[in-house]
Amino acid sequence: MMKHTNLYGYLDQLKVVVLIENSTSFRSPLLGVHGISYFVEARKDSTVMRLLIDVGQNPDALLYNARILGIDLASVNAIVLTHCHYDHTQGLVTILRAIGKKRIPVIAHKDIFRPNFSVEPYLRYTGMSYEDSAEKIAENGGVLLLSRDPVQIMPGLITSGEIPRYFEFEREPTSFRTITSDGRFVEDYMEDEIAVIANVRNEGLVILTGCSHPGICNIIRRAIELTEVKKIKAVIGGFHLMNASEERIKRTVECLAQYDIDLIAAGHCTGFKAQVELYLKFKDKFMTLHAGETFLF
Repeated sequence: MMKHTNLYGYLDQLKVVVLIENSTSFRSPLLGVHGISYFVEARKDSTVMRLLIDVGQNPDALLYNARILGIDLASVNAIVLTHCHYDHTQGLVTILRAIGKKRIPVIAHKDIFRPNFSVEPYLRYTGMSYEDSAEKIAENGGVLLLSRDPVQIMPGLITSGEIPRYFEFEREPTSFRTITSDGRFVEDYMEDEIAVIANVRNEGLVILTGCSHPGICNIIRRAIELTEVKKIKAVIGGFHLMNASEERIKRTVECLAQYDIDLIAAGHCTGFKAQVELYLKFKDKFMTLHAGETFLF
């Protein structure tokens, strides 16, 4: 396998602020909304890169939380969309208008605009909205960078690109559907989901996920193969185990225990049962996510 470590490099510092999450902490003035969004500040020498990962589903909530947290969205240099679902992408154009810049890279998988539906509890559309179409993104300052491959945002900060399915146990039946080019209505295994990977000097990898539809173990293995860094400082995000079988939750916890991970911060779509099992296994190395949570590496 080609070595990527020198190409991708490392960061001197990484700051992650959870802007949108399902829940808030005790006495927090922030708004909790189903979805996820991170504000990321990455530093390498004198270079500072500010990145928005996902936008949740309610731009008013994101703008409110950013203001309360003292985050100036006009400082954002690029946006990553982890996958097509509305609770990660809805209101993107509103946020682009708030950023107020031209030529803002919007990084995502090439298939992010495909039709996506859920058949549970009934048929409903769950993909990118018309209001956040490719045309409207371009009209409001966004420049789409749609790729199946990893994208280097800066040395030490990359996207995963399309995530291979290494572990068969993470490929359970799905309620998501899409329409093929020849008109077939088929299962959608969310091949468009990507993660963001940071390699922090003297710390290791920080892996930021949206929903982990491809499986959190697949995402971690992908990060290690791309960077050839085995030390994992933190895995942060949704693990999409809320409706997973007990067997899959057990195997996921066992898989995670095989890696050298300092912190697992799981929320959004992880689910209560999975969070309990993660806490029982990892104790103080585990925490639940809340809007306003700030991490500094």
